[in-house]
Amino acid sequence: PRPGSLPAAAAPQRTVGRPGAAASAGAGRGGKASAQTAAQTAAQTAGHAADGSGASVRAFDFADRSTWPRALAGVDRVFLLVPPTIADVGRTLIPFIDHAMEEGGVQQIVFLSAPGVQFAPRSPHHVVEQYLKRTRTPHTILRPNVLMQTLSTLYRDDIRLRGEIVLPAGGAAVAFVDAGDVGRVAARVLTEPGHLGKSYSLAGEQALSYAQVAEILTEVLDRPVRYTATTEAEFAGSAAKQGATAPDIAAQASWYKAARRRLTALPNRSIRRLTGEGATTLREFVEDHRQSWL
Repeated sequence: PRPGSLPAAAAPQRTVGRPGAAASAGAGRGGKASAQTAAQTAAQTAGHAADGSGASVRAFDFADRSTWPRALAGVDRVFLLVPPTIADVGRTLIPFIDHAMEEGGVQQIVFLSAPGVQFAPRSPHHVVEQYLKRTRTPHTILRPNVLMQTLSTLYRDDIRLRGEIVLPAGGAAVAFVDAGDVGRVAARVLTEPGHLGKSYSLAGEQALSYAQVAEILTEVLDRPVRYTATTEAEFAGSAAKQGATAPDIAAQASWYKAARRRLTALPNRSIRRLTGEGATTLREFVEDHRQSWL
């Protein structure tokens, strides 16, 4: 990286982006986070960045190419995600990658992908991964497993109001990962040499079924939480009634299809190896975020 240059995080997904920006700043380098917005998202992200993370925020929109040059000014590393509202990466992320490399002076793209993309050739994540490899763009790929934060965001109200987790995951086990751990890994690969051309699967160090997740929630919250396996069709219908968009429903369905195929079941020690610290356990996460379900 050029001396004094800074990484950018291009996407509205603050679940991983916020810890990544904060950790990047804490790693001894300034963090320059480029947030793809919706004005409200930019305002929320800017408020967080101003609250001690050390990151500055620039308005950025994949659909507005006039925002790209300023977002990339002084940047030689980019943390890239696929926003859930974008399905056609051929008109958005791919041109942005070309612009970043050819005109922006970027020397590394860290791409936040997804588990099991090799089995989903039409998925946006797979398309971007293959493009980075085919064009020999200097890149690092992170494939985080199912995030623990799904419990405190997507399924928060089911747990808080109804004491239940209803998902089409069957009895599959999942090696859940904390977004904060993924953010710490992102900060490392953005600020340390030796990661170009590498792909890292990021999972927790234990695999749990959703029934076991419900048991942990029951113990920590001191009230009953149960897991009920449902079908994909029932899950999609319920999610739609609660206001989930079609892309969100499709993304979640792909997670649980991967879970039923045991693609998300294998724990690993990648987070420990890359950061020097063990992965957050699900019990630690639930204890730390207990207020989310009260």
